[in-house]
Amino acid sequence: MEKRKHIPKYSTLLGRISESFGLPVLDSDGIRELHERLIVETADSLQEGLGERAMQIHLQRIVGAYVGSAHGAGQFYSRAVSEARDVTAKASCDARDEDVDGPVGFDGQAQRRREFAADMGLQAHALRMAAEGAVRAYEQVVGETWKPYERPADNIGASVDRKAAELQMAAFG
Repeated sequence: MEKRKHIPKYSTLLGRISESFGLPVLDSDGIRELHERLIVETADSLQEGLGERAMQIHLQRIVGAYVGSAHGAGQFYSRAVSEARDVTAKASCDARDEDVDGPVGFDGQAQRRREFAADMGLQAHALRMAAEGAVRAYEQVVGETWKPYERPADNIGASVDRKAAELQMAAFG
């Protein structure tokens, strides 16, 4: 199995977040490898009970859930960062009384939003690593690259045309 390197941008960003906010440094490689192993071992245990196509469909759904979760967490993180930036920018304006920090010993709203965004960043990264592991496992078990399932579009126009043709032909007797 080929070892892939994750994009350094994310590990650098994660390191900066962890250091700036005093949060734990995640074992990205460990999370990714554990989830890859988990999915591969699950597939191995199901091998006798599932045919090749059934295994592919099952893993498609499982990996899709991991990817969907990571995607949702990433979007939530992006919104949290945007909100933290907005509140921090407003708090830096001396003319705004409603955005001043709380009483001594309590964090202000801007600080709480920044800390929340940092927590969401760690969560999004952890879920991304889990999804990467699941995608790798899919490729290892199924033998092809995972792609989101896209249901074939029903060709409604053709069925309507066919019904219309049947009715028209019936008119001839």
